[in-house]
Amino acid sequence: MALSLSRGVFRTDTPVKIESFASVAGAKEGEGPLGEYFDEIIEDSHFGQPTWEKAESRFQLEAVSLAVRKAGLVKEDIDVICSGDLIDQCIGSTYGLKELSIPYLGLYGACSTMAEGMLTATLIIASGAAERTAAVTSSHFSTAERQFRFPLSYGGQRTPTSQWTCTASGAVILSGRGELAVAGGCIGKITDMGISDINNMGSAMAPAAAETISRYLTATGTFPEDYDYIITGDLGTTGSVLLNEIMQRQGTDISRQHRDCGAMIFDSEAQGTGCGGSGCGCSASVLCGYFLPELIKKKGQILFAATGALMSPLSLQQGGNVPSISHLVHIRSC
Repeated sequence: MALSLSRGVFRTDTPVKIESFASVAGAKEGEGPLGEYFDEIIEDSHFGQPTWEKAESRFQLEAVSLAVRKAGLVKEDIDVICSGDLIDQCIGSTYGLKELSIPYLGLYGACSTMAEGMLTATLIIASGAAERTAAVTSSHFSTAERQFRFPLSYGGQRTPTSQWTCTASGAVILSGRGELAVAGGCIGKITDMGISDINNMGSAMAPAAAETISRYLTATGTFPEDYDYIITGDLGTTGSVLLNEIMQRQGTDISRQHRDCGAMIFDSEAQGTGCGGSGCGCSASVLCGYFLPELIKKKGQILFAATGALMSPLSLQQGGNVPSISHLVHIRSC
């Protein structure tokens, strides 16, 4: 069962366990500092497909299939799959997963989708509606650039605060078995700080991460030092600095525990990736490739607070701001 601690915050009475996980990354991600930790590196960013969008679908399908194989399961063992991506109408997920014929819930939390998917998949099991679920998401540099910024052939100049959308995917299978468990979570609130620059998403998302982390710590009566890591999704270097400043102004210092997937996945200076990585696949692949195996070794607990910018190409064209959200998953070793 899931027990409510406060508005949007819950803990699982009987922890839902992480049975398996997998990460798939592109060539540039594989050349970065975390390259050795990903399960699979796909050197061909087209993944043998005629379009970038179909390539992203293949990344997501490969991540789910690999997680299923690692657990010694078949696709028929998965009762429900929760997934989403950045492409309009989440076609990266629907076209990628349709051949699995698994009951499907499509989600959109922008780059927070991995955490949103894990929360949804956890609550489905905790409710008794399913015995085994999966959460997966993906992103692709070329699909995101084409949709949100400029055609790749345009060769536009990047701003100092811009980030590099990761070509990657991560998948988690949840059930009653495993060495890790989801102990609780926090459903994020939408924040809007008036930022309208699509190239400054880290600053737009940092307040959402601060709100979610603070609310979970308060509701659970815990402190930053109770966790091995407090992980954000893709604030990058600029957003990470801002997050720590916000938390310190509120009287909470998370600087020793804080790690950001976007700041970790690339060597920004050597690889020319600006303030770091972004995209749904960024936090998903780093969580599944690096942090979950690390947590199994260390026997501790983490807070995974993926962040998302909830804008669309149309909202930006109309001069809208960048509303943001952060969902949090509390994961501990069993």
